[in-house]
Amino acid sequence: MNKVVVGLSGGVDSSVAAASLQSQGYEVEGLTLWLMKGKGQCCSEGMVDAASICEQLNIPHHIVDTRDLFQTYIVDYLVSGYESGVTPLPCSQCNRVVKFPPMLEYAKNTLGIDKIATGHYGRIKYDQNNHRYQLLKAIDDTKDQSYFLYDLTQELLAHLILPLGEQTKTETRVMANQFKLTTAEKPDSQDLCLIESHGSMKDFLDQYIKPKQGQIVDLKGNILGEHEGIHHYTIGQRKGLGIAYAEPLYVVKLDPVMNQVIVATRDEGGQTECIVNRMNWVSISEPKNPIKAEAKIRYRSIPKFVHVIPLDNQRVKLVFDEPQFGITPGQAAVLYHQDLLLGGGIIERN
Repeated sequence: MNKVVVGLSGGVDSSVAAASLQSQGYEVEGLTLWLMKGKGQCCSEGMVDAASICEQLNIPHHIVDTRDLFQTYIVDYLVSGYESGVTPLPCSQCNRVVKFPPMLEYAKNTLGIDKIATGHYGRIKYDQNNHRYQLLKAIDDTKDQSYFLYDLTQELLAHLILPLGEQTKTETRVMANQFKLTTAEKPDSQDLCLIESHGSMKDFLDQYIKPKQGQIVDLKGNILGEHEGIHHYTIGQRKGLGIAYAEPLYVVKLDPVMNQVIVATRDEGGQTECIVNRMNWVSISEPKNPIKAEAKIRYRSIPKFVHVIPLDNQRVKLVFDEPQFGITPGQAAVLYHQDLLLGGGIIERN
């Protein structure tokens, strides 16, 4: 079947994905997820722009209401995480639960189409030897989004097309103008949809979490200042501490039991190990013995060499060759071998 359902957020990337697949001969239908009310790339403004693209390309446009899923698995997930002193990564969670499964389910069960596509920058290949779908970085390393796709299952990868993975963002903009798309000059989204909608993560969280004053302390427990809630802080944060000190201080730990923000100098805050749970092995089967890999502990971080030691219950221990600053519970640690994404999971509290 030469049919595909393209997830349209209203941005230039998904618009070009749809136009590109149509130009390749695919029979394209657009689908937009209704995640929440308010402004933002994935919400009301995005729906209007997505509808405009579908009208321009003369393709059907479907809207699927996933607001309940988004509330439970993203909003509630974020709030409970920040309350407990971790910094959750909503995008991979959203892709795994809220976006891709409902898209595929609607495409197959309602439209009778077994292929979906998005404007994410990444590549998918099938490994005949291991009979697995593999996920690789995009050609454009500056726009690569494989980090946020590490939690996709083999079932989802089998039905997914990523048309932009073999091109650069510059080429995407050129194509948008060549197709004369109404979104060709639309600026890229710079923040999470929640931040775009509420102004800042602090403003969003303050709607759900009451301020609770506590202490800012150093590693020895010396009181250096006060805070209005640990949910306002994240590991690695430097600005906004309100502390005068001889050296720059960074947040290195959040203690929800003592309601404390622990700070230290950069040299004091390095770690060589962490435990990662909820591991999803993508391009390789789960290893039984230790392996060498490269790990990204943040989306924009540079991959660092690690020894990956398998544990029980979908967990691994990462031992870095050099101390790392900013290992943050709740964020994803994603493992690579060059461009090949091996797997990833969530960093546990240290």
